[in-house]
Amino acid sequence: MSVSAPPEEVLDVLRRQDPEVADVLSGEARRQAETLQLIAAENFTSPAVLAALGSPLANKYAEGYPGARYHGGCEYADAAERIAVERATALFGADHANLQPHSGSSAVLAAYAALLRPGDTVLAMGLEHGGHLTHGSPANFSGRWFDFVPYGVDPETGLVDYEQVAALARHHRPTAIVCGSISYPRHPDYALFRAVADEVGAYLVADAAHPIGLVAGGAAPNPVPYADVVCATTHKVLRGPRGGMVLCTAELAERIDRAVFPFTQGGAQMHTIAAKAVALGEASTPAFTAYAHRVVEHARVLAAALAAEGFALTTGGTDTHLITADPAPLGVDGRTARARLSAAGMVLDTCALPHGDGRGIRLGTAAVTTQGMGAPEMARIAALFTSALRGEPEETARVRAEVRELTRSFPPYGR
Repeated sequence: MSVSAPPEEVLDVLRRQDPEVADVLSGEARRQAETLQLIAAENFTSPAVLAALGSPLANKYAEGYPGARYHGGCEYADAAERIAVERATALFGADHANLQPHSGSSAVLAAYAALLRPGDTVLAMGLEHGGHLTHGSPANFSGRWFDFVPYGVDPETGLVDYEQVAALARHHRPTAIVCGSISYPRHPDYALFRAVADEVGAYLVADAAHPIGLVAGGAAPNPVPYADVVCATTHKVLRGPRGGMVLCTAELAERIDRAVFPFTQGGAQMHTIAAKAVALGEASTPAFTAYAHRVVEHARVLAAALAAEGFALTTGGTDTHLITADPAPLGVDGRTARARLSAAGMVLDTCALPHGDGRGIRLGTAAVTTQGMGAPEMARIAALFTSALRGEPEETARVRAEVRELTRSFPPYGR
């Protein structure tokens, strides 16, 4: 399911005024169209989302919340934010939604600011097991301000070690428990995390930045009934603009709102909030539900094809849009694999591999599914991976040409 092209006249205006920047944007458009976008956190927004991002709401300052702004002239800004909030709460069944966070990290910061005090103990997935920077990295505010205790995955299965989660919670009595990951391809057991949190009197924070789009389409379990606070992004599978979102219970609504503004952010980006509203409207349709299920189906097909090519899949497969794998059986490490695949026109990330210092590869099927690719293309991509990893110049050039041929049949923005 490809989407229509953005209006060419918009680029024409920019090209006349600032050809240098226009060339950059044209180059990026070509890069996206001629290579395979397999980064699990990326997708192609619709032209309607792009239109909202480029709308006059980009000019508006609107500190505060609808009906209580610190600037005049906010009647249309208020309307846009109310629509976004109403759509988010209806789509996810949440009591309250805050659409102002500028990113997923900003959403997590707001959650911590609302629930924690500096020095509080937090239980979260360890970084080497798939946790995010905001889950206790010493280079991040989370690791500097709070005492994080990491849990991990079983060395044999690669699945979350829930016995360890419970034992650590009972020993450390954390103020909050975070469930969620940037590279765990299975669904968290939200009910079990809720039970552990209740046992030790902790808040439960679900970092659903990756699966929230699947949740919207009914292709993944919803953390909202279990978590006190759900942090998410509005891009990735949700296919909206780059930004964050916080969902929470009614009891925490005021604390979350104050943690976003005025504690961690100033004026909201109203054009982005309008674009979030558009994306949430799109995510409420049957077409999006079908899309979300195709994303998962394609990830499973691609994972199985990669395993057949010799890649070692963490957890043995996937339930979501993302795949993590160790390319070592093919004679390369994650960083080398990423470089060779990029040279051949296939763009993805590396990721930490648990229980060792090696790095694997992380990829997803959201963007290629938006382009309209299906199961046959997933099998073809897996075969191209193996060819590209040989690293031979002639083979790299051949794969790059085949990637261009493939993407030409599935343009991200229809011609």
